[in-house]
Amino acid sequence: MEVIRTRALRGPNLWSRHTCIEVVVRCEGDENAVERLPDFENRLRALFPTIGELHPIVLGQPLALAHVLENAAVALQAQAGCAVNFGHTSRTVDEGVYQVTFQYSEEAVGRLALKLALQLIEAAMRPGGEFDATAAITELRDLDEDERLGPSTGSIVDAAVARGIPYRRLTSGSLVQFGWGSKQRRIQAAEVDSTSGVAESIAQDKELTKQLLNAAGVPVPLGRPVEDLEDAWAAAQEIGMPVVVKPQDGNQGKGVTVNITTREQLNAAFASAAHYGEVMVEKFLPGFDFRLLVVGDRLVAAARRDPPQVIGDGTKTVRELVDIVNQDPRRGEGHATSLTKIRLDDIAVGRLEAQGLTPDSVPTLGQRVVLRNNANLSTGGTATDVTDTVHPEVAARAVDAAQMVGLHICGVDMVCENVLRPLEEQHGGVVEVNAAPGLRMHISPSFGRGRAVGEAVMDTLYAPGDDGRIPVVAVTGTNGKTTTARLINHLLASSGLRTGMTNTDGVYVDGRQTDSGDCSGPKSARNVLLHPDVDAAVFEVARGGILREGLGFDRCQVAVVTNIGSGDHLGLNYITTVEDLAVLKRVIVRNVAPGGYAVLNAADPNVAAMATTCPGNVIFFAADRQHPVMATHRAQGKRTVYVDQDAVVAAEGSWRERIPLRDVQITRNGTIGFQVDNVMASIAAAWAVGLDWDTIRSGLASFKNDAAGVPGRFNVMDYRGATVIADYGHNTDAMRALVAAVDTMPAKKRSVVISGAGDRRDCDIRDQTAILGEAFDDVILYQDAAQRGRADGEVMALLRQGLEGAKRTRFIDEIRGEFIAIDSALARLQPGDLSLILVDQVEEALAHLAKRIAEG
Repeated sequence: MEVIRTRALRGPNLWSRHTCIEVVVRCEGDENAVERLPDFENRLRALFPTIGELHPIVLGQPLALAHVLENAAVALQAQAGCAVNFGHTSRTVDEGVYQVTFQYSEEAVGRLALKLALQLIEAAMRPGGEFDATAAITELRDLDEDERLGPSTGSIVDAAVARGIPYRRLTSGSLVQFGWGSKQRRIQAAEVDSTSGVAESIAQDKELTKQLLNAAGVPVPLGRPVEDLEDAWAAAQEIGMPVVVKPQDGNQGKGVTVNITTREQLNAAFASAAHYGEVMVEKFLPGFDFRLLVVGDRLVAAARRDPPQVIGDGTKTVRELVDIVNQDPRRGEGHATSLTKIRLDDIAVGRLEAQGLTPDSVPTLGQRVVLRNNANLSTGGTATDVTDTVHPEVAARAVDAAQMVGLHICGVDMVCENVLRPLEEQHGGVVEVNAAPGLRMHISPSFGRGRAVGEAVMDTLYAPGDDGRIPVVAVTGTNGKTTTARLINHLLASSGLRTGMTNTDGVYVDGRQTDSGDCSGPKSARNVLLHPDVDAAVFEVARGGILREGLGFDRCQVAVVTNIGSGDHLGLNYITTVEDLAVLKRVIVRNVAPGGYAVLNAADPNVAAMATTCPGNVIFFAADRQHPVMATHRAQGKRTVYVDQDAVVAAEGSWRERIPLRDVQITRNGTIGFQVDNVMASIAAAWAVGLDWDTIRSGLASFKNDAAGVPGRFNVMDYRGATVIADYGHNTDAMRALVAAVDTMPAKKRSVVISGAGDRRDCDIRDQTAILGEAFDDVILYQDAAQRGRADGEVMALLRQGLEGAKRTRFIDEIRGEFIAIDSALARLQPGDLSLILVDQVEEALAHLAKRIAEG
């Protein structure tokens, strides 16, 4: 089995809404029917017993190695604890070639699963082949723990997903954006973007924090920063033993030593704290260590933290007892799991010595052996939820502490006997406040029930009912995509919204071009959704981007499909028929939000059929209101847009809105049929977004079809009394639409300038000039710079073949170079003539035309 190509589909795609790895593989001979491979399945199951059932997606189809690859990649990830269950394998038109798709939760894990699945199959292909399934699953699990979000950030993301709020990881770490455009918010672990750097700096300065809390009436222990070991001992004498020694700027309990009563203990504690920076000495408060979590202006969770410890049984050593405790599946390395493994390091050994023990000592039955002075979970401690027992005054002091420092999410560390009584009554106090506190002790406490802290954080970022989304309109089809996208964008901007738009000409944010070239793919869409100045987005969605990477968004409010034509790159990437193309283009329809709309061309049967796959509502449009699809939809009281005499009509039930076509200049009084279609689709999309009709009317009237507004889309110019039209049409359906439009315009003689894209089928290239040859007197063929894999002159030969037998064309010329061809056509024009110039390099060709027209 040979792997031909591998892709990561990072958004909704042809196969699924899931993120997926797509692999194209070639299976030779018996690899297409596993049953013909002697003893293969038995060897496979012996190597990986938990692979599960093997079966092709289509019952009755022979089981190929490609299907085994799919099943193995999914099973390996599932066994490693990844939440994946989707896989799909499809035959292509090429013999023995399959498209294998399987879900991943982390891309790196999915790619590793593919590599391991291939190794498994290779081992099973030969007797005696070796594959360590346990090691493979462990490798996947370890990578998944490294790649996925930690429990704190993950809980916030899970809360966002539950509310339908989109998110995107901005780094491989814990920096995450929620929402889109102007509604975006960002977090870094448990820090929110509204928290100032000043507040974080205060929280890191323990002495300043104590001063501020004291000013706010929050009880704090006495203490001060110290300069050296002697100063530390002097401070301890001033304060009175026992004391705590800790770094002035610390976190996760690093370098903290508590309950110090002797000079020797203080010397060791100072050395430990000094490793992390400036040192503080403060009064030791007797009692337990409590962490109170404040989010916004309220306490949302509280936990008692206990230091890492083991209980003796009279037979096992401390080391053996620690090993037993660390076997708890909740304990892992770092912060990926709810608890952290206990470490028998130098600090633990020192704590044992203070108790008269060593790691090899055997504690008596029931003896409590403490392995650290601090109770942080990151050093192996445990947490017991006490949220429901917190006294209102204790909660109030925690909120006071967080707000005095200025933290929106704050971990307040208190030491007291319990949280049932006010701190003042039991001589307790706040010993520390923490920016970006760990949340796992509250999400999955060692004892007691977890708290919905992720939901609390999301509630501070977004008000109830706010999903952080801006209106997103996705536009696809064969022809008219760019004009429709630009017109919808213009209507949204006319309503006062700051818009972001992507299309084949570039990326535009609030009217300013931020990128150029073909930007109709998912990367450009994601970039627009990252921009903080975007209130609404319009995306032209091309077939290539969907195939290459999927959509750049999880769902859209409106999906517009203009039409499905036969000349749109058929034969590439296993999209061989118009029906295949329709299945691909309907991806945007399948990912409409439940309350959103699909705007579909009722006159195109392939487009109209997409209505059944839409999770939301449907608006059909067509010039003929009596079309069966239109009539049925209208009779059901649903939304339609159609042409009635000289106006476009939007209808729903008995309600009607008329917009005269004379007020929509790009239609030239309704004479250009394909522009009328584009206008109907745009009106329907604006209606679906919720724009008011006065805005839609004024926006349609002010939209100009010139080279500035819609470059290369039927731009009409005057040159010495002749009419020149520049257009980017490049397939057979576009040729037919352009011929129909040009036929409505008077002309003494008609000429056309055309090239052909090399990545089309031979028949598609020939058909373009065959259509033009019936409508134009002169045809000027030119060869452009990029032949897209074709040999020199090959495209020109195909274009000329299409003109064989042309009934109207009398003059044919062949020219190398687009600009020379344009100049040749202009030189032949007489007053009253018309020339259609099908440009390839849109921006450059339009600039060249503008220069020639200015020269007169």
